[in-house]
Amino acid sequence: MKRLLWLLPVAAVAALIGYVEVGGDAPPAAATAPRKTALITRGTLTATETVDGTLGFGDPVTVNGRLPGIVTALPAEGSTIHRGEAMYRADGRPIVLFYATAPFYRALQPGAEGEDVRAFEANLAALGYKGFTADDSYTGATADAVRDWQEDLGLPETGTVELGRIVVAPDAVRVGEVKAHAGDNAAGPILQWTGSTRLVTVQLDVTEQRLAAVGADATVKLPDDREVPGKISAIGAVATASVQNNQTKVTVDVTVTVADQTRLGTYDAAPVRVTLVSQQRQDVLIVPVNALVALAEGGYGLQLVSGGTTRTVAVKTGLFASGRVEVSGPDLAPGLTVGVAG
Repeated sequence: MKRLLWLLPVAAVAALIGYVEVGGDAPPAAATAPRKTALITRGTLTATETVDGTLGFGDPVTVNGRLPGIVTALPAEGSTIHRGEAMYRADGRPIVLFYATAPFYRALQPGAEGEDVRAFEANLAALGYKGFTADDSYTGATADAVRDWQEDLGLPETGTVELGRIVVAPDAVRVGEVKAHAGDNAAGPILQWTGSTRLVTVQLDVTEQRLAAVGADATVKLPDDREVPGKISAIGAVATASVQNNQTKVTVDVTVTVADQTRLGTYDAAPVRVTLVSQQRQDVLIVPVNALVALAEGGYGLQLVSGGTTRTVAVKTGLFASGRVEVSGPDLAPGLTVGVAG
């Protein structure tokens, strides 16, 4: 005869309550029909942890003017600038945004070769200019297309792109703080930009890095308690130390992106809570935690209920999460009825 204790979840772990069969007047476990029951199910069990995060547009990047002259026009803070559009104007001429991952570091002219040429020509082609091959060689044909581009922008038609005429970013940008004023020297800090898409940054303690994997699901809880699905898109490779309450905390930045930006509402920046997956078990048998009984001889069991009779079988437990637990054993199958405490 198995001796047993009912288990109840407390703070996501099982605590023992109930009775222990010790003989005498105590009824046999098999004769005691549970007052409540549940079904064994098969599915995915996910354990999560919640951390603090910040909603915003990411870290700002400062644009420093490289061309001499006077600032004559600036964008509005909060505006969005796309490929081929002016970031600002100096001496009445536009400094233009192109999409690239590395800045242009030299003037571009016939005979130049390299990845910067490839990136420049890809942008020129994306803007609709033709007559050249978008590769890593700046040819006479490229120069002809550049003259067309310069004519459209109101620039001198030289066929050469001077250093500082183009600002690069990976994609469209959102203008943050505008640092310069009309009339300032154009060779200095002009403005700051961020990505145009809102994202969430989590400063994750390095001891909790197991919670983060690129591509993993995350849930963002906004200040108004709405929950928005997201995914981890990047994990920083550099750890940063800070002192909080006289204790040193070492963190890495984890970036969570939200595909449906409309679900973020009107928030441009806000503190948020982010739920991350700590463990996940797929295609397992699952029961409520309070279906578990502790066997006097050790381990855990379940009360299987069938046709008005009850029998207790030993089981092996796995992951505990959200009031449920993974179980396995030769007597178990989806759809069987088990007793639960309560």
